[in-house]
Amino acid sequence: MQAQVEKRTLSAKVSARNIGNHKPKTAIKNLFSDFHFTDSQTFCTFAVLFLKGRYEVNSLRAYDINIVGLDNKRYEYDFTSGDTFFAALEQDLIEKGNIQTHLVLDKSETMIRLDFHIKGTVEQTCDRSLDEYDEPVDTQQTMLLKFGDHNEELSDEIELIERNTATINVARYIFEFISLSLPMKRLHPRFRSEEEDDADDEQNGKVIYRSDAEPNNEDDQPEIDPRWAALRKLSDN
Repeated sequence: MQAQVEKRTLSAKVSARNIGNHKPKTAIKNLFSDFHFTDSQTFCTFAVLFLKGRYEVNSLRAYDINIVGLDNKRYEYDFTSGDTFFAALEQDLIEKGNIQTHLVLDKSETMIRLDFHIKGTVEQTCDRSLDEYDEPVDTQQTMLLKFGDHNEELSDEIELIERNTATINVARYIFEFISLSLPMKRLHPRFRSEEEDDADDEQNGKVIYRSDAEPNNEDDQPEIDPRWAALRKLSDN
């Protein structure tokens, strides 16, 4: 019975995400025609997942910009991103944060220029102590969207979009810029003065003995930056 309940729960979660764009009455009617609930616990689990899926999908719609009706001039937008923003992106690099984004959109005949100024904090886990702490974010980045006959990512800062594109969603850009602004080594602020002192000693020619030094092994694979891993996972979705 337990396996059957878990299978239904998983199916309910998938369906809740897939129908997130439907009208509530139509969506619920379709769901009840597909699922048969034998107990109140299964129904309650399903209801929570359904509402959560709809809320996460809708939370990213706030980052939609309708470009088809825009004149060729400059526009400004402001976005506030909290915990629901990071949860809706289905990634595990950042779970909590409070981010303010000021976006300047400059549209011309051939392209759209997006200038982002992103400020705030995101919660991170210290690699040394496993304590959680707030990492400050303050970054300015630019994305160029050039009109073409197909969609293609030319580089980290340039993308081709179809000329008849009606709407762009900037949530992914905001998350990518936040992720790339974070330091690769996650250290709680109380440990950073120690790291700075060690760096100063090495620059001054002092040799520091480290008992935990690892032997040089040419066969060792380089560690993957978790920021790039999260972005790759986001792109795959």
